[in-house]
Amino acid sequence: MPEDARKRASRRLKIARGHLDSIVGMLDDPDAYCVDVLRQIKAVQGALSGAGEVVLRGHLEAHVATSYQRGDSIEIVEELMEALKYT
Repeated sequence: MPEDARKRASRRLKIARGHLDSIVGMLDDPDAYCVDVLRQIKAVQGALSGAGEVVLRGHLEAHVATSYQRGDSIEIVEELMEALKYT
């Protein structure tokens, strides 16, 4: 995976971790408002989705786009189909 994609994915995951920590803290508070908790959960989902998109794009750029030149396009298509199950 390209270095810039690694850094962007890492940043998004750190954001998700921060939101998760916030949710855990909110749930320790008996007065936490349910909608606020749901909002934070949605933020985590968005950050994880964004990280997944960055990793997928990095894979496409680094491996899929060059597969024909390497002669492994059949294998890459199979790998990509498998990877898409996780998006």
